[in-house]
Amino acid sequence: MIELVASEVEHIDTFIEMEQESDTEHFIIPYTRSQHLAQMRQTHTLYLSIFCEGRLSGFFILVKALTGDVEFRRVVIAKKHRGIGQQAIKEMALYCKVHLGAKRIWLDVFATNSRGIHVYRKLGYHQFGVSQHRGKQLILMEKHI
Repeated sequence: MIELVASEVEHIDTFIEMEQESDTEHFIIPYTRSQHLAQMRQTHTLYLSIFCEGRLSGFFILVKALTGDVEFRRVVIAKKHRGIGQQAIKEMALYCKVHLGAKRIWLDVFATNSRGIHVYRKLGYHQFGVSQHRGKQLILMEKHI
């Protein structure tokens, strides 16, 4: 069972460990402890910890825009290939709709992250554009909820 709860500052060190895993670090831009703390303090930024069977298993970083859209900035899952990420993303979309009043969730994903793109498409996200970050192509995807 997946449960999403507001993250605690005490979770940051675990988040950093998760971000540094070899099967994760190539698909995100890892944050330092101070960057995570600064992001957590932002008014429109929400960190959600993902618990699976009572254990901290990952986290989301979400940013709510004034338009009501939610930027799905990051998801990191500690143990991959168990379906935890897909179930957590479904729960996150429901959370955004119910608790944040969102109508649209959008994200960017490195074009080289074929596994991520596959999962997002499977969960109903569609490409709406492309962008660049430090010379790497990003695919912009969205889902209306």
